[in-house]
Amino acid sequence: MRALVFVLSMVAMLATANSASADQRVAIVLGNGTYKNIEHLPNAPVSARAMTKLLQGAGFDVVEGIDLTREKMTEKLLDFGKKAEGADIALFYYAGHGISLGGTDYLLPVDSDIKSEMDVKLGAAINVELTLDQTMNDAKVKLVFLDSSRDNPFVAKIKPNSSTRTVAVPMGLAEMKSDEGTLVEYATGPGQTAPDGSPGGPRVFTRALLANIAAPGVEIQQAMSQVRAQMYQDTNGKQMPFGHTNLIGEVYLNPAPIVPTAPK
Repeated sequence: MRALVFVLSMVAMLATANSASADQRVAIVLGNGTYKNIEHLPNAPVSARAMTKLLQGAGFDVVEGIDLTREKMTEKLLDFGKKAEGADIALFYYAGHGISLGGTDYLLPVDSDIKSEMDVKLGAAINVELTLDQTMNDAKVKLVFLDSSRDNPFVAKIKPNSSTRTVAVPMGLAEMKSDEGTLVEYATGPGQTAPDGSPGGPRVFTRALLANIAAPGVEIQQAMSQVRAQMYQDTNGKQMPFGHTNLIGEVYLNPAPIVPTAPK
C-alpha cells in the first residue's frame, strides 16, 4: 500500500512539474557598466550575465542586453514587451546606474550625458514606471529587480528647467509602488546607495538573488526573506534590500518538488 502511495505521489509531482514547465515565462536582463560620460560599474554586466544563465535554467525566455545605448535599450524593451504579452510570469532585471528625479526613477543607458531636468524628461534616460507599464502590463505575475545604484552620477550637473526654482535630485532611487500581481525589489532602501561590490563578481544584491530566488520549491517571497538575511550577513547590515509586493498566491521560479525517498 505504501508503495502505491509513493507511486501516486510521484505521478502528482511530475504532473505539477510538467504544468510549471509549460508556463510562459519571459524576462529581460539588462546590465550597463561601461558608461561613456560617468563612472564605470564593471560588475553590472557580470551580474546581468549570471542572472541570464540562472533564469534560462529556470525555463525563462530571456532578452539580454549588455552595455546598451538609449537606442539599443529601447529595442530590447520593445522585444521584451512583445514576448511578455499574456505571460504567466514576466521578470525585469536591471543592474547599472539609475537616478530619481521628482519622485520618478530612471535607468541610465551607457551613452547618457544629462545636463538638465529637460534632458531626463525628453528621453535621455529610461522612465522605469512607464517602461514597466508598457512592457509587462499584460503579464499575470510581474517580478522587478533593480540593482541600482551607487549614487546619482549627475547630481551636480542637473539644472532645473526654470531659473526660479530648484530641482530635487536625491541619491539613489525613489520608492515605486507596485500594482496587483507585482513584486518590486531594490538593491537598497529609498534614497540610499548600493556599491558595485568586489571586482570581478556579481553585485551584492544580485549575488543574493542568484543564491536564493530559483532554489527548488522555494516561493519567491520566502526567497526574498533569504536574500535579506544573506545581504545582512554579507555587508554587516550596511546594505539591505527594500521592496514591496502585491502578489496574489504563491509564485515559484523553480517549482521542482523534493522527491520523497521510496518506502522500505
